[in-house]
Amino acid sequence: MTVTRADAQAVDLPETVWSAAVRTFENARTATLVCHVAPDGDALGSMLALARVLRSRGVAVTCTWGDEPWSVPTSYSWLPDIDTVVGPSCVDRAPDVMVVLVTARRDRLGVLGPVADAAGKLVIIDHHAHNSGLRGVQLIDPAAAATAVLVEELARRLVPSLDVDTATLLYVGLVTDTGSFQHPVTTPAVHAVAGRLLADGADPSVISRQLWGSRSFGFNTVLGAALSRLRLEEQAAAGRGWVWTWTTADDLTSAGLGLDEIEPVIDVVRATREADVAAVFKQDGDGSFRVSTRSRGATDVGAVCAALGGGGHKLAAGFTSYDDVETTASRLRAQLAHAPTP
Repeated sequence: MTVTRADAQAVDLPETVWSAAVRTFENARTATLVCHVAPDGDALGSMLALARVLRSRGVAVTCTWGDEPWSVPTSYSWLPDIDTVVGPSCVDRAPDVMVVLVTARRDRLGVLGPVADAAGKLVIIDHHAHNSGLRGVQLIDPAAAATAVLVEELARRLVPSLDVDTATLLYVGLVTDTGSFQHPVTTPAVHAVAGRLLADGADPSVISRQLWGSRSFGFNTVLGAALSRLRLEEQAAAGRGWVWTWTTADDLTSAGLGLDEIEPVIDVVRATREADVAAVFKQDGDGSFRVSTRSRGATDVGAVCAALGGGGHKLAAGFTSYDDVETTASRLRAQLAHAPTP
């Protein structure tokens, strides 16, 4: 299928960059694909989709990410080809071709940062504005709705058509990073991408049911604990309001859940109409907190989280804190007081 610019610029990159990326894969025999630590739907969907495309061209592909300890997120265990991913210790330490997806920051590669440094050829595919300067071919467009949008266009330049599983993986990336097409990044061009993927066989009803239509009893108990601790600070974020809560490692242990399985808690918290910003602090087994933030539109939480060592988008971002709950809240509160608007 030919991608046309009549689609109102779903991606806006020079043709020379696309050509450089295609040339990188033309003679590749092996490739290592890496997404950011604690991968989300866009990271996993984009990585696994590109892996399928490259394998169809005869490339031997290894997919991984740099978490230690390493495990497949339970909430994405249903994805096509998720059983092909391996732990970071299994990858070539100096691959001929390496593709870094959904981040251009070396620190977001975890233990795989040195592998990116040693790769013979490096391709970075991302839609975040925060870039630590990884060398290589850079398919980076901060205006793109999801990295899956960039991978979709690259895929159509590499193969004549997409199969159902590839389309499904890309749709997962698109729908998760656009918040089910609710975020302001949802444009006519984004819907055009979605339409192409549906035409290729992606089933939105099945995907939505897998992503959002089924929660365990354990999730509900953790959600209840989080809501019991909920705090509203209406004067925070320069008067725009902030609502926040936290979960503990004991909450997750009692419920038999992993951190990735409670990410939807933020979607409940963010519905608080009195606050522009919402945050959930999720305690890991080592005592650290993975902090998720969301904005209704008046606060650039991407800039806030970047100042705290993390990153993301203007309306959805996160960071990791090694402080206790109150200290973490104090640091975030201070940054919100001077947060820019999107």
